[in-house]
Amino acid sequence: MMKLQISSFDEYKAVYQRSVEDPEGFWAEVAETFHWDKKWDKVLEWEFKTPSVKWFQGGKTNITYNALDRHLPERANQTALIWEPNEPGDPVKKYTYCELYEEVNKVANALKKLGIKKGDRICFYLPMVPELAIGVLASARIGAVHSVVFAG
Repeated sequence: MMKLQISSFDEYKAVYQRSVEDPEGFWAEVAETFHWDKKWDKVLEWEFKTPSVKWFQGGKTNITYNALDRHLPERANQTALIWEPNEPGDPVKKYTYCELYEEVNKVANALKKLGIKKGDRICFYLPMVPELAIGVLASARIGAVHSVVFAG
């Protein structure tokens, strides 16, 4: 099992070197730390003449499940997101895994009510606020493809 926390620059360099020397093995090991609805058939297929690069072919997962849902049993009340405002004195916003999960699902359901479905493309025009992260996770939850335009 891959160690997920790097505690020194030397350790970082060693991990980086491994990722360069054996990208398939490295990323397969990283991917094993995630939940997969269906495990991949092939880690990496690439052809630079075309160019074409495909990762984890045949695999099926949902990033919001890995970012939120799987952590709820043990981390529901732990902080998942901290937002620091630009203006001194403005309040910091903190979301627990449970709160973030609830907000993401509210937005995902709102997007579905608007008729947005898997494969649809949506764009968020927002500054770096918690609602942007929530919107991005919500779009991923329903399978919509998102783009972000930073407003500020």
